[in-house]
Amino acid sequence: MQFSGRKTWISLTLALAALVTGCSMTSTTRAPVEDRTAGISSAPRVDPATLPGYENTGKPGYYTVRQGDTIMKIANEVHQPWRDVVRWNNLDNPNQIEVGQVLRVVPPTGTAVASAPMAETRTPVPAAASSAPPTKPAVPVATQTTPGVPPSTPSTPPAAPSAGADDVDFIWPASGPLIAGFDEAKNKGLGIGGKAGDPVVAAADGKVVYAGAGLRGYGNLIILKHNNTFLTAYAHNQTLLVKEDQSVKKGQKIAEMGSTDADRVKLHFEIRRSGKPVDPARYLPAR
Repeated sequence: MQFSGRKTWISLTLALAALVTGCSMTSTTRAPVEDRTAGISSAPRVDPATLPGYENTGKPGYYTVRQGDTIMKIANEVHQPWRDVVRWNNLDNPNQIEVGQVLRVVPPTGTAVASAPMAETRTPVPAAASSAPPTKPAVPVATQTTPGVPPSTPSTPPAAPSAGADDVDFIWPASGPLIAGFDEAKNKGLGIGGKAGDPVVAAADGKVVYAGAGLRGYGNLIILKHNNTFLTAYAHNQTLLVKEDQSVKKGQKIAEMGSTDADRVKLHFEIRRSGKPVDPARYLPAR
């Protein structure tokens, strides 16, 4: 009886082992569960300035590609033939456009829309074909003089605009401590620390030209255009409080600080001058 009981115990043990092994083998053949958070901080960082047409962000006649856009959808939205949009942007493959890419959606200066009729051209008449003698050019009014009367002094031309006409009076976008400085090779802005949910404010009056999470490495990102020279970028936010094409005022709360696509809670803040990153510390007031 003892032998029989031991034999039964061994059989039961082997059966349980087989069951565990079978479950293990079955689990390896199932499709893995998608982890939407894994690998975010290690994803390659994409510099917005490297995207085609970034320097035209916010300019009239240009369109910033959003998530889910296609050439056909964009062309319908701007009421232009899609083939013209492809031609104006020299797209090799119309099916390959990137979120954040800026496309021209109006004809370049001097370029007609392909679907429009060609303007009539006239062949210039050679000068020798004209029988009329050449007329003597009239003396410009400014150089005509009357004996005994001094010539009038030409009016002074208007002064040229100052070099700083597009300068912006920036403020700090967050009140936390500075945790990372500007480095053109490694860090194209400033890192400002804080707690999740801390307010992020507009550094100056401007217009929202991008609000979303389509640029890998920046998380929830806002880009403001202040004039034809300056843009500012606010990355890694927890919550975005403004939408594209919305006008904002200096000091207005536009987001809440977070850690999207980052290793910690922080605000990554950039100032771009003519599309190129510059050290924000040179433009922000001293603390």
